[in-house]
Amino acid sequence: MAALSVLATPFTRVAHVLGLAGLVLVLVWTVHFRGGFAWDSTNKNLIFNLHPFLMLFGFIILGGEAIISYKSLPLKKDVKKLIHLVLHAIALALGIVGIYAAFKYHNESGIANLYSLHSWLGLGVIVLFAIQWLYGFLTFFFPGGSATLRSESLPWHVFFGLFVYILALGTASLGFLEKLTFLQNGGLAKYGSEALLVNFTAITTVFFGAFVILSVISEGPPPEDDHSYSAI
Repeated sequence: MAALSVLATPFTRVAHVLGLAGLVLVLVWTVHFRGGFAWDSTNKNLIFNLHPFLMLFGFIILGGEAIISYKSLPLKKDVKKLIHLVLHAIALALGIVGIYAAFKYHNESGIANLYSLHSWLGLGVIVLFAIQWLYGFLTFFFPGGSATLRSESLPWHVFFGLFVYILALGTASLGFLEKLTFLQNGGLAKYGSEALLVNFTAITTVFFGAFVILSVISEGPPPEDDHSYSAI
């Protein structure tokens, strides 16, 4: 049941625009200002650049699009369920690669791992996300639980999914802050174009998440049955 008695469509459209804007901003930052990407390089910063790009595009944006897929796509329930599942799987896979890129950068640069709140929360988020996806797959997709189990699980699945996503947004914000602080301590101008770009990217990410949540709690197409996997 929607908490807001308004249609989700305007919110989902704004979310799409903000997601695209966030993708453009993070690409401008990592490619134009930070030099691009590499998996193996003497310039270890190119390895790190994969981390913010994959976490934002894969984990935050694709994860958000997966969440609002039931409200934004004019398709049959089973098709939307599959899209929801696949987008979340891609988001999880890219998130894992993104976290591995951060570890690879640290290890090859002689930097300690898992010393910051951002890294602690990030590892926790990826584990919780994986648990959420696996439970959703087994309960709502294959082999699928009973109607009673699905009905009882759905509210908790929605709540847990939103909790993990909000936690991911907070973790991303901490990541932007942490990286920008390191760059500024290394001489980056505090009011320079790159610093402003990073802050605007973080703000865009937060607003994207806000409109994803507004979409979830607003009214969408009526469900085909009482136990449809239709909210998140």
